[in-house]
Amino acid sequence: MIDLRNLSFDELEALLTSYGQPAFRVKQLFAWLHDKQITALDQAHNVSQALIDQLQADGYTIELATCLKRQVSKDGTEKYLLGLGDGQLIECVLMKYRGDYSKQRNTLCVSSQVGCAMGCSFCATGTLGFHRQLTVAEILGQVYGTNALLKAEGEPMQVRNLVFMGMGEPFANFDTVIKAIDILCDKRGADMARRRMTISTCGLVPEIKRFADLQTDIGLAISLHASNDETRRRLMPVAKSYPLDQLIEACHYYCDKTGRRISFEYALIAGINDGNKEVDELARLVKGLDCHFNIIPVNPVSGKDFVRPDMRASRAFQNKLVAKGLAASIREEKGADIDGACGQLKANHLAAPE
Repeated sequence: MIDLRNLSFDELEALLTSYGQPAFRVKQLFAWLHDKQITALDQAHNVSQALIDQLQADGYTIELATCLKRQVSKDGTEKYLLGLGDGQLIECVLMKYRGDYSKQRNTLCVSSQVGCAMGCSFCATGTLGFHRQLTVAEILGQVYGTNALLKAEGEPMQVRNLVFMGMGEPFANFDTVIKAIDILCDKRGADMARRRMTISTCGLVPEIKRFADLQTDIGLAISLHASNDETRRRLMPVAKSYPLDQLIEACHYYCDKTGRRISFEYALIAGINDGNKEVDELARLVKGLDCHFNIIPVNPVSGKDFVRPDMRASRAFQNKLVAKGLAASIREEKGADIDGACGQLKANHLAAPE
């Protein structure tokens, strides 16, 4: 079976043209799939039954993920454990921001892989191993499924902001992630805005440069988490392949190519990467680079001995960075009471007795 949502507009056009369908039919069906976000082909009411039958006979369909578990935080954040067609499990997280009107938004943290091969030592997903890449349709399905849930519960706002910070390394599934974004941003479909999206990478240097060459409005966040190679290799195996000098050179390439600022994610771990030494090293490391530090007091993960600094210590680290002339903020915490760290819901589900 082939999920029709895997097809770009041009690919859908080629398919329907091979069926002898007129050009307007492509726009109709694409809009049903990505604007109306239908869950079954027979919901495309102005598309002929003959075409629906032909598509289904040739193995085209819409495959829906099953929401196996939903957790709701006291702050409104929602986390979903999704079962895919082959039985694999992924997670996505809906973060509801309800400040003043200009800041009200629904942001979805989406997954790009089943599991992850990067093995970062503070990450729950890394303990689960890597199973496979997600398809375009499986990435889109996280967005469309969340929109359906919001609509069913009377929420007026759909998901308009995306962060690719869920399970998996997005740049290890580069072409698929970019294709999914292109479909989401197509004005004939969901018509989302690239400037409201951010991709997070653990630091795959060739893909950072490849991403820079696209010169897109999509934001870039890099998981840094250390100020020197020794600590970074301890926390992130990717550092063995791409040491900090290569990573920072790629960051300069990105900024020079795009004129955009980079966000460095920095999981703050007490006694490991939160000292004065690290502050000095970070200031030297990013000198001349247009960047912002997003400080994240490390999420507690079962089986890990990393200690989360208290807010006073986190603020002190932030202030020291600012005193060095660096832009830094502490990420607003969302969903800590519902296994906030990526991969925890799946890990706990798999560990639960049947």
